[in-house]
Amino acid sequence: MLSLEDCLALCELTEEEVLAIAEHEHLPEIVAAELGNYLIHRPRGEMAIRRMILDDIEDARRGGDIARVAKLKLVLKHFIATHPHRAST
Repeated sequence: MLSLEDCLALCELTEEEVLAIAEHEHLPEIVAAELGNYLIHRPRGEMAIRRMILDDIEDARRGGDIARVAKLKLVLKHFIATHPHRAST
């Protein structure tokens, strides 16, 4: 049986990126890892992940959670740096 760590190692996303997907989609982490893996290999999938992170940032901003906003901005920065060909357009 695969663990969450195994799935993270296979999905080309960081744990924080997977957690952002899980938060956005209201999914368990392991399901979010699978969704992230699917999206990362689909046309415009990186754009969808980027949008999820941006939505999470906006939700945190509206909720006044400045620490969460800062953390998610770092997640977004890393995601764009590691997936630059489609995530930043």
